[in-house]
Amino acid sequence: MPRHRNKQIALSETPFYHLTYRCVRRSFLCGELDGVNFEHRREWIVERLRLLTTMFAIDVASYAIMMNHYHVLVRVNVEKAAAWSASEIFELWGILFQVPDLMKLYLAGHLIEDDDIQAAENMIEIYRERLTSISWFMRCLNEHIARLANFEDKCSGRFWEGRFKSQAILDEAALINTMVYIDLNPIRAQIAETPESSAYTSIAERLAPRNLASDVTCAFHGKLMPFIDAKGLVSEPCIPMHLTDYIELVDWTGRQIRPDKRGAIRDAAPPILARLGIEQGNWLQNCQKLEEDFRHVIGPVAAIDKFCQAIGQKWLQGIHHCRRSFG
Repeated sequence: MPRHRNKQIALSETPFYHLTYRCVRRSFLCGELDGVNFEHRREWIVERLRLLTTMFAIDVASYAIMMNHYHVLVRVNVEKAAAWSASEIFELWGILFQVPDLMKLYLAGHLIEDDDIQAAENMIEIYRERLTSISWFMRCLNEHIARLANFEDKCSGRFWEGRFKSQAILDEAALINTMVYIDLNPIRAQIAETPESSAYTSIAERLAPRNLASDVTCAFHGKLMPFIDAKGLVSEPCIPMHLTDYIELVDWTGRQIRPDKRGAIRDAAPPILARLGIEQGNWLQNCQKLEEDFRHVIGPVAAIDKFCQAIGQKWLQGIHHCRRSFG
């Protein structure tokens, strides 16, 4: 029986979550099927993600849009939402939804009755909470894509499977491991030869400014979560490593996963693996079987114990693999 979403997400323990959603009956989301090209639907998803990151207090760290499913790794920024004023929440919620007249009157200072003022303030807090909700974020993404696809296909009914899958990411090593797993999806599926040629992935997005000859479609326009800059300074929520280290790690891992790729395969793993405390064999296994091995949570056992307490669970599947990989 599916577990309620509040039994899978605990923002008090981690703001990072790996989200996956598949088309119903594993049908094609993108690509070409029976002579019909659906490639433009990848653009729909990336553009929608871009819009939602301007509305929600949720940042995208990594993504990959595949033929019949997609991956996105998000960070929920509760502190950012807590600092929003009533007018900012009104403006953000109004990007996609109609705001009740009661809120408009409240912001204009036209409410007199205490009950009306209290109702408006309660409404603002409800919207504030929704703007940090992964479930609302995914709802706004998936319902929009389903409507577009059904209209294009001249049909009705489900386009996505019943629920999206989420995995809690509990530490830095698990975060980087999951990002690499997502970015290498096209290479594992043998639909791309190199990270920079992996269309509609965050790694291609990050490499595009460095690869001027690339014709890979990129639509995020700088909205991805940043890495620590060259001086190690942190001015906003960021991924806790340098981009150059990450690119090297993705490239090396892709060569191990695809030994038939052109180019020499280096025997020595990048130093970042040692700093993350992950053994080379475990790293490569995780980058190929991360969803299968870890199920709902990824990280060290001690952090999983705290996470279980936060969601009211006694244990979660994947503890053995977490102990093997993260200690």
